[in-house]
Amino acid sequence: MKRFIDLRSDTVTSPTNEMREAMAAAEVGDDVYGEDPTIRQLEELAAEKVGKEAAVFVPTGTMGNQIAVLTHTQRGDEVIVEAEAHIYFYEVAGLAALSSVQARPVKGSRGVLDPDDVAAATRPANIHFPRSALLCIENTHNRAGGTVTPVQRMWELARVAHEYGLAVHLDGARVFNAALALGVDVKELTAPVDSVMFCLSKGLSAPVGSLVAGTKEWVARARKYRKLLGGGMRQAGVLAAAGIVALEKMVNRLAEDHANAHLLGGGLAQIPGIKLDLATVQTNMVTFELDKPGLDGAGFVRELLARGVKANATGPKRIRFVTHKDVSREDILTALQVVQAIMRG
Repeated sequence: MKRFIDLRSDTVTSPTNEMREAMAAAEVGDDVYGEDPTIRQLEELAAEKVGKEAAVFVPTGTMGNQIAVLTHTQRGDEVIVEAEAHIYFYEVAGLAALSSVQARPVKGSRGVLDPDDVAAATRPANIHFPRSALLCIENTHNRAGGTVTPVQRMWELARVAHEYGLAVHLDGARVFNAALALGVDVKELTAPVDSVMFCLSKGLSAPVGSLVAGTKEWVARARKYRKLLGGGMRQAGVLAAAGIVALEKMVNRLAEDHANAHLLGGGLAQIPGIKLDLATVQTNMVTFELDKPGLDGAGFVRELLARGVKANATGPKRIRFVTHKDVSREDILTALQVVQAIMRG
């Protein structure tokens, strides 16, 4: 079977052997009854990792984000989001369909919001306006290329939101990547916010699962919304076991993914016909534009695939590569050779 270099996403990571062994040996129970000891252990570990009182295990990051919005808002409220945030761009209009809230998109700089812009977007009390109820921050920011919101900016955004009476939710699908890139404990990024979602199944390489964390009272309400959305699981400790390994063993190795992304970005920037802002290569994503007549994103992806490299086009001429544990330094060098051959051709 032909091996592909898969740069589509870090969601394609396979579980480690240690995860598979932990899954096979996991002690389980019915989680809806609160009787799965492995899930309880994962939730306690996750809450401690991000400095919150409690956490709830959910099947996906999208479900986690939508549960957070349901828990923080009421029908007819408004949620402030960055203009290309995952929760707004990729979650199937869940804000409207599930919570009956309206999104207020605010353009950031490389995905990072400006506190003054957030303040300007909040609604004053007026019979014609929805209530500004929630600010969502995405860190790292997917469509901006895996860019990072620094700790100080997180505090500034939370301060403004709280002054105007908004809760703050962090879509931290890759927040451990952000913390590593900044050289800080992840708690420094999560401390200012009221709730946080983070994924186990991306760079941390678990097969399934995300966590949503906040206060004990807030998580108790979030757990009920999990049930409403069909996320109440039974003997899911087999999944939680892999998540425990992910949190205990896989966080620090994300540095390898960042190093490979920088190697990839530096190489791509030197290839004629590619436009790439190296300042956006901050974590494990590399996003670039094709600047060659007759070559669009779909055609470029087809050429890559024919040569053994998988990738995604995220726009007519926009390509995204994502590094992860199943892509080696040697794979990166091979991928660069493939891109050079396509651009020459």
